[in-house]
Amino acid sequence: GYGEEFMALVHAMVETGIHPDFVTIDGGEGGTGAAPPEFSNRVGAPLIEGLVIVDRVLVGAGLRDKVRVICSGKIVTGFDIVRALALGADVCNAARAMMFALGCIQALKCDTNKCPTGITTQDASLMAGLDVPTKSVRVARFHKKTTDKAFGIMGAMGYDNPIQVTGRNVVERLSPTRSASLEEIYPTIPAGSLVSTHAEAPVHMMAIWDHSRLLTKKRMSDVGPASLSVISALRSEKFAH
Repeated sequence: GYGEEFMALVHAMVETGIHPDFVTIDGGEGGTGAAPPEFSNRVGAPLIEGLVIVDRVLVGAGLRDKVRVICSGKIVTGFDIVRALALGADVCNAARAMMFALGCIQALKCDTNKCPTGITTQDASLMAGLDVPTKSVRVARFHKKTTDKAFGIMGAMGYDNPIQVTGRNVVERLSPTRSASLEEIYPTIPAGSLVSTHAEAPVHMMAIWDHSRLLTKKRMSDVGPASLSVISALRSEKFAH
């Protein structure tokens, strides 16, 4: 999807007072052996871009403390976790890395019921190759070691809590002569700046935010009065509790 479409959803959250507990961003880097190669290789936006958009928009709308952000998309190493946290993620999901720890060899037969490792098949003769007691230990060990490395990096930064990591702590090399922090590359915006009358958000972001309001109004009008009354009732029930 487009950032404008997510902004339209956030407009609806602001206007109705109803918001999800979490939002998950699944980057285009991820994939499955069951997907067509062109889809795996070319379709979808990178995790970093999606994560930055979601985090900044929620911050600008004053909802970031109410909605948790989960991310996935080739989260493999401890540093991958730290970088995602620095860009605004609260939680990191990992699938590919755990599949490798389980024994996946990327045979690309996930949808054929003929996975040679026994992971993605219902064929009993192939499933016999997946020794659960052994592989479960490998997966648990990989998970622990990866998170240990992430906490080790945070400790080297002088932090004892993941929430302390920010974009200022991670620097990327942009060219042979220039480097910049993630904060410089993907600047944060003031909390509530998209809904503030002081227009503190970047001009280009405010322009997209204002335009996305039109999309929200169209969607809300398509919903109709009956559904809007249900939304209002849900909102009243939520605040009653």
